[in-house]
Amino acid sequence: MTLKIALTKGRTEKQVLPLLEASGIDCSAIRNKGRQLIFNEDPDFHFILAKGPDVATYLDRSAVDIGIVGSDILAEQQNTQYDMLDLKTGQCRFALASTPDFNPNQTKRKIIATKYPNITQSYFERIGEDVEIIKIEGSVELAPLVGLADAIVDLVETGSTLRENNLRIYTELQPISTHLVVNRLALKQKRSEIFQLSANLKRAQQLEV
Repeated sequence: MTLKIALTKGRTEKQVLPLLEASGIDCSAIRNKGRQLIFNEDPDFHFILAKGPDVATYLDRSAVDIGIVGSDILAEQQNTQYDMLDLKTGQCRFALASTPDFNPNQTKRKIIATKYPNITQSYFERIGEDVEIIKIEGSVELAPLVGLADAIVDLVETGSTLRENNLRIYTELQPISTHLVVNRLALKQKRSEIFQLSANLKRAQQLEV
């Protein structure tokens, strides 16, 4: 049976392709894609390229069997499909950051700006703190600099963007990486093919270590 796979385009795509190739999948068409978004030359694996949040939507609506997407998106969308394998690419973490004069122990209710309100809300609920959350779509680093928020919660890889904007990390919330996520119905219908792909990817990971 053919496996339909939604792959997050951009950085995730570039980081995952070597792993897919090492597991025996021909990704030459994707590497030379131009503006193409659908790849069905291989009878065993059909790929579509999509933005991360849309990968989860295609997965939920059973338009694809498998999604390759960041765990940040899965957590923010509170995705309920089967998280099968951590591909260990795209590794970064969520962090609470602000200006050097920020006091994380301040008693007044904090205002937190973020692109990820659900993840942020869950974190502060876990530590028993009530905060006001402002959703930001663009450069979240601006929020504490212009007085919109006391601090931000954002993805951090190297921390260079924070440092360039005179912000510092106060707390790391959780690690993030790219995951192989399977539609639960597809797992029943194409169990053998899906588990074989997962096993091949695990072997490819071990070879890269």
